[in-house]
Amino acid sequence: MDTDILHLNALEARIVAQIEPSLVDLGYDLVRLSVLGRETPTIQIMADRADGSLISVEDCEQISHAVGAILDVDDPIPGAWTLEVSSAGIDRPLTRAKDWERFAGHLAKAEVDLPISGRKRFSGIVLGLRDGAALMRLDDGGEVSLPLTEVRKARLVLTDALIEASAAMMGIAGETEEEEQPAPRRKVPKLNPAKPGKGSKPGRKTH
Repeated sequence: MDTDILHLNALEARIVAQIEPSLVDLGYDLVRLSVLGRETPTIQIMADRADGSLISVEDCEQISHAVGAILDVDDPIPGAWTLEVSSAGIDRPLTRAKDWERFAGHLAKAEVDLPISGRKRFSGIVLGLRDGAALMRLDDGGEVSLPLTEVRKARLVLTDALIEASAAMMGIAGETEEEEQPAPRRKVPKLNPAKPGKGSKPGRKTH
């Protein structure tokens, strides 16, 4: 499976390739994955349900167990690591090409690697995609085309219109307002299932 997530390094791309098929099977949509730190790296996962609604605490736990089990077998990171799972939230990052189409009409901020028209930071209304570039109508009324390969980071800005649109989408998904509070960020230790002949115990790693 080729992921839609942009700007992954080699390790992150490998992890995404390992876990994304299982998350899709469970009904989740992987929004972002980052590996931070060296001695005890943290794998940060941002996800939503496949219908676009926000994940719950219970969803975070399910994702954590599924991902932990996969990575304990494939072991892409030697030694200890931690796993952090969170909802993308309403003011989510725009990490995939389809995000720029889905959230057309909403306010966003973006930063690029190389200056475009003398600047690296932009704020304006998302207009969609054209020829592999994100289009934005800037605060001054002008328009800019940002090649996706040059976008370092981008995210939606929380506005009343975005909140209303998210609430409407969640209503269609059949969720109540109380159920759809953004899930808190949760850190889960690396899982280490017992392996034959190792004498190890779940949740602990032997050397």
